[in-house]
Amino acid sequence: MKNHPALPGVEEKPVRTALLLAAGTGSRLAPLTDKTAKCRVLVNKISILERLVDTLRLHNFKRLVIVVGHQANSIRDFLGSQFGGMKITYITSPVYKTTNNIYSLWLARKEINEPFLLIESDLVFNPEMLKDMLQPDRIAVSKLQPWMNGTTVTINRHQRIKAFHKDIRKTEDRQYKTVNIYSLSMQTWGAVRKRLDQRISKNRVNGYYETVFSDMVTEGCLSFTPVLFDANRWYEIDTIADLRAAAYMCSHHHLPSASLPAHGVRDKVALDVFHTVKVSPATTRTKSRPKRYPDSKAPASMMPASLLEPQSI
Repeated sequence: MKNHPALPGVEEKPVRTALLLAAGTGSRLAPLTDKTAKCRVLVNKISILERLVDTLRLHNFKRLVIVVGHQANSIRDFLGSQFGGMKITYITSPVYKTTNNIYSLWLARKEINEPFLLIESDLVFNPEMLKDMLQPDRIAVSKLQPWMNGTTVTINRHQRIKAFHKDIRKTEDRQYKTVNIYSLSMQTWGAVRKRLDQRISKNRVNGYYETVFSDMVTEGCLSFTPVLFDANRWYEIDTIADLRAAAYMCSHHHLPSASLPAHGVRDKVALDVFHTVKVSPATTRTKSRPKRYPDSKAPASMMPASLLEPQSI
């Protein structure tokens, strides 16, 4: 599979706004996440968050919207209202403990009115690979590796996403792992918002936005162009084992910009906790985690009937 440029004769402006979903508790990374947000956990003494904003800055992003929840102040204290030349906007999820990323994405519906990059806050990857994601309606995918599980996609002969799948289907020849990075055009975002409204109005707040993408692709009302990410140059961090594997990967592929603040200074709290975890390069990469796809209703007692609105800053 090759990465595809924009269609001939069609001029598309590069995406310059990013939406980062960072409300989750990151409980599987405890004790690292007891006192700080998951995205501020350090990978080789540099936080996931700093790596992400560094990458966005290198690609000339002008605006970053962040949905926060668990340890929200640790993110605000680190980034402030401006960072790396980007304006920072925060949206606070008041029910982050009982909702999932479908709700976080829904919270951003009023704040974002331009094409944007949707990215999750537990990813580390080589910054160069983001280059082909800067046009709207693209999805980052990776060739399957033994340690991968969770949501996958199949690709048709026209190099478009054919379907989303809940797990790995080894019989599928053109199956790829989702990286959890998407770029959305205004047209796509408008259609997605309507679907999100429908699900949230039914109190389906504890699922994943991939279920919305999956339904829309199946119905033929959403089209993503895949962008291939090298499987050895990105990692999703959910557990301490993932952190060790990511640290080894990043030591070979990511050297953050010297123009950003000194690494480890702002993240001193995270660094102190990080030193309690031994990081070994000789780590076999495995993934043992809940499958990222099911959509379910939250108990009524967990969600106000009016659906709590976010606090924007």
